[in-house]
Amino acid sequence: MTAAQTKRPRLTKKRRALFILEQLKELYPEAPCSLDYDNPLQLLIATMLSAQCTDARVNIVTPHLFERFPTVTDYAEADVSEIESYIKSTGFYRNKAKNIRAACEKIITNFGGDVPQSMEALTSLPGVARKTANVVLAHAFGINAGVTVDTHVKRITNRLGLTKHDTPIKIEQDLMKLLPQPDWENWSIRLVYHGRAVCDARNPACERCQLIEWCTSGPKLIKARAVAASTKNSKKKKS
Repeated sequence: MTAAQTKRPRLTKKRRALFILEQLKELYPEAPCSLDYDNPLQLLIATMLSAQCTDARVNIVTPHLFERFPTVTDYAEADVSEIESYIKSTGFYRNKAKNIRAACEKIITNFGGDVPQSMEALTSLPGVARKTANVVLAHAFGINAGVTVDTHVKRITNRLGLTKHDTPIKIEQDLMKLLPQPDWENWSIRLVYHGRAVCDARNPACERCQLIEWCTSGPKLIKARAVAASTKNSKKKKS
């Protein structure tokens, strides 16, 4: 049976999400964070830099940045322009540098110099929204407070028919209802891997996607491609 002929079993959305989760675990058994870091502060900074930037680019930038600014005090006392010089290639570097210094100042003032370990505290830091906080809590402290929703997670979750929303907070709320809490963060990481390997934004490889039986968009995309190819061939024959 080809991917185009595969039919999804009729299941509740929650059951479908659980089947997809198990499939993702088989496809990507190891699901480490893509960012390189040695401590919670480094992960916080790296995640802030990853906004509108690839993890690969961040990992190129951070070794020199972390060497120059090893402690939260180093960032808090730094000239913003110097931080900018290290992170320029990550994009939006002026805002990122300003937020990094301001966040570190607040960590010292309000949290005794340690990266806080709660959603409320983390999102009180300049430049830190739920996405960043979820990554830090899960990977630095082992706390699954929510589901990280980046562009891969947003796109694939919609294609799989697990949400009808476009805003990250609503998508996160939908996923938190469907998935077991211990799997909230590894769901996100595995979808990121799947987005990079198979479910591309512009040209998803539906024909070789192992999630096709659960996907609401894949069969439609395959059919549309087949129709487009047939139309193109017909035009060639007539010309």
